[in-house]
Amino acid sequence: MTRKNGRFKLHRMDRKDEFRELYELADTKQYTRLRQELAEMNDADVATFLESMDEEESLKTFRILPKSMAADVFSYLEIEHQTMMLQKLSDKDAASIVNNLMADDAADLMEEMPANIVKKLLANASAETRRDINHLLRYPEDSAGSVMTVEYVDLKEDLTVKQAIDRIRKIGIDSETINICYVLDSKRTLVGTVALRYLLLMDEDELIGDIMHENVVSIHTLTDQEEVAKVFMKYDFTSMPVVDNENRLVGIITVDDVVDIMEEEATEDMEKMAAIVPSDKPYMKNSVFEIWKKRMPWLLLLMVSATFTGRIIMSFEGALDKYQMLTAYIPMLMDTGGNAGSQASVTIIRGLSLGEVDFKDLLKVLWKESRVALLCGMALSAANFLKLLFFDRVSLMVALVVCFTLVFVIFLAKLVGSTLPMIAKKLGFDPAVMASPFITTIVDALSLLIYFMIATHLLDMTS
Repeated sequence: MTRKNGRFKLHRMDRKDEFRELYELADTKQYTRLRQELAEMNDADVATFLESMDEEESLKTFRILPKSMAADVFSYLEIEHQTMMLQKLSDKDAASIVNNLMADDAADLMEEMPANIVKKLLANASAETRRDINHLLRYPEDSAGSVMTVEYVDLKEDLTVKQAIDRIRKIGIDSETINICYVLDSKRTLVGTVALRYLLLMDEDELIGDIMHENVVSIHTLTDQEEVAKVFMKYDFTSMPVVDNENRLVGIITVDDVVDIMEEEATEDMEKMAAIVPSDKPYMKNSVFEIWKKRMPWLLLLMVSATFTGRIIMSFEGALDKYQMLTAYIPMLMDTGGNAGSQASVTIIRGLSLGEVDFKDLLKVLWKESRVALLCGMALSAANFLKLLFFDRVSLMVALVVCFTLVFVIFLAKLVGSTLPMIAKKLGFDPAVMASPFITTIVDALSLLIYFMIATHLLDMTS
């Protein structure tokens, strides 16, 4: 899969200076030379050049591209640019683009295009293209089946090496990759793989069944795309076969698909950890109202949950009236606790996503984090104790109250931050949801409770 548009495409830097010569060719209508220059460029760079032009010039330039590269360039364009082109191109030209896209790219295109354009494209697409698109669209979103491609090289066990190479020459041009070929039996069951370089080194009369690699690692069509990325990371493959319940080969996933998956999953986790409903559009493409809708529910929920901290402060109003200097250290204790909890939660969430940590490791995690918490708590308390005595000029007992609280707060914050994501994962929830926002709210409430309990006990004893 070569598609890089929409939410998967990396940020492009302004490259107008690099394209100055191309602009001059377009302005002076030297289209023959412009076509030659573009034909020698990388497809992604051509797409960047087209997007930097106004719509009419971009469309005119796209029409002069060689037919062999038009579809590949199109797959790199932003979805808005693709929509504009498909609306203005003739039905024949639009159908030609769709027919020449890789099947997974075409399916992704259909998912993101307006309904009226999809209807036009499908009506003019070839029967084979429609079949492949419908085949991919029937799989759940974010599953292996939804991101795989159906363009691959398959071989029969009884073929000779010579016959296999002839078949690769015949169908390889339309395949996603020819580096790895997949060996099937008469029922299309996946029985082995063979590398192209291995074929080139073997005797022409050798049978594929005799030289194939039988220990095949495959992915099921319904496997979540995040799990797909983990499998790729584990085995360091550049492509992997996707099979159905009967172990029949239905497609392949290549490493460039996995790069897109990892980018999407990382972005989604970052948004969840920041208490934002994940969006499938880039920031600059979202309207103010759309951003408001994504952020408002979490802000409302966290605001309501934060009222518990207010009730805790009200319940200890008498202690605050008596020792008003305690109020000055509430923000520091809450912020430090929240930061400590966030550090632990981000570390554990990352470990869970990479498969480095599992729920069975809960006790080990608690033991490790408790020791880390004690070290952090004592170091911060020691530094804070000196600050309180020599800079803030508070009494010894107030300094002790603040520092004891700091140790307990960091200890509990680390434990909460490390356990909540693991519990969420065990219960089937996304661990990222339990990150900073929820953990900070919980730690804030615990910080205040501990602070006022220690203050009430120690200060009342010495009064």
